[in-house]
Amino acid sequence: MADSVLQERAGEVVILTLNRPERGNALDMATVEAMMAAVERAPTDGAGLIVIGGEGRHFCTGFDLTGLDRASDGDLLLRFVRIERLLQLVYESPVPVMALAKGRVIGAGADLFCAAQHRIAAPEATFRMPGWRFGLALGTRRLADRVGNDAARLVLLEDRVFDAELARMIGFATDIAPEPGWPAAIATASGGNALARDAAAALLGLTVARHGEADMAALVESASRPGLRERIQAYRDAARDAGKA
Repeated sequence: MADSVLQERAGEVVILTLNRPERGNALDMATVEAMMAAVERAPTDGAGLIVIGGEGRHFCTGFDLTGLDRASDGDLLLRFVRIERLLQLVYESPVPVMALAKGRVIGAGADLFCAAQHRIAAPEATFRMPGWRFGLALGTRRLADRVGNDAARLVLLEDRVFDAELARMIGFATDIAPEPGWPAAIATASGGNALARDAAAALLGLTVARHGEADMAALVESASRPGLRERIQAYRDAARDAGKA
């Protein structure tokens, strides 16, 4: 079985590639745990930049719904807790993180993109954050940190699909670049830090809003409300019906 996360090193750049293209790089437990381990390891391995991308057509289509009908609410709660922990590690990383988005970027995939410091969207990328459709408070405060409360409410209340241009306009994406331009963006980010690594890490730590405990508490409260699986099933079935229409 192929690794769900491909890992390579190019100088001081650690490249993590979600490698489940047949599932739109949706996040299962193995993928989340592998990503967490890699992000946690990077600072002690002398990394100067972490790059997160996706194999195939899409960056990440969110939470993997495989086996949903057999999962308990407790199983689902644990999976969302681990995803939240991954998002916190990316958001608070002392090593700058760059996310490279293409194709469809949905749910937890959009949250992963949002958590990165450098957020590069391909021109054709689209984003959607439907978690509140099933009452899940995942990534909401980080989104508001990036784009402001009004834009966050607009995106979430309307459950809107938004494109790369709007993503850049509201601050969700920091830049738009086609895939052939991504190596140049990586080179710029990895070579553009004028500070010593320790100083840069300290600066990043002082300029990130640390509300991880509150975010985790909000997630757990929202996910622990009875009927989580049924709410996600209803969302999934509605999405299927819309796709057939």
